[in-house]
Order: sequence, then C-alpha cells, then structure tokens
Amino acid sequence: MKRIVLLATAALVAMMILVPTAMAQQTGVLEIEATAPLPPSGGFATPSVILPTAALLLGAGAVTYAVLRRR
Repeated sequence: MKRIVLLATAALVAMMILVPTAMAQQTGVLEIEATAPLPPSGGFATPSVILPTAALLLGAGAVTYAVLRRR
C-alpha cells in the first residue's frame, strides 16, 4: 500500500510539473495586423483545468485512504 501511495504522489508531482509545459506548447504566436480585432482574453479553458483537478482529487483520495487505513 505504501508503494501505491508513493507512486500516486510521484505521478501527481510529475503532472503538476509537466501539464503546464504541455499546455503552453499548444498556444502559438499569432501574427496579427494592426487592423485586426483583438481575440477574446481572460478566463481559462475548461479542458486545461480538468486533468490537473482530477489528478489532485485522485492523489488526495489515495493519501486520505492511506491515512485512514493506518488507524
């Protein structure tokens, strides 16, 4: 069980490091003329939030399970 918790924690840390890098590579530099309208800005894209949130919830659940199981 300890190995599973360590593996889940390592996976969570790796995702927290790698996901922002992968998401940043999807955005490209756009060449916009001076007369073009500005793109909408602000907020965040829903798909970019789902994966880290799921990983965080899964990791927290695994740690909670391990702590409660020990008692």
